[in-house]
Amino acid sequence: MIASLAYTLILGQPVIMYLGILSYLCLVATAIIGYLSFKGIDTGIPFRWHPRLALVAIILATIHALLGLGILFNF
Repeated sequence: MIASLAYTLILGQPVIMYLGILSYLCLVATAIIGYLSFKGIDTGIPFRWHPRLALVAIILATIHALLGLGILFNF
């Protein structure tokens, strides 16, 4: 069941691919916000978005991993 969800196509690509890309982009955005804030560079993005993006990245990565494991173990 999970494997069929992971392989569901959106615009010709499986859902698991999109979740992986979104997870990576959230991770990069979180790192950039944290780094720029640490260096004192004002980007107009409040630091409060740093933990929010980190939480979103963790959730997306967890769903991505569960879909990947569903494919691997056929559940």
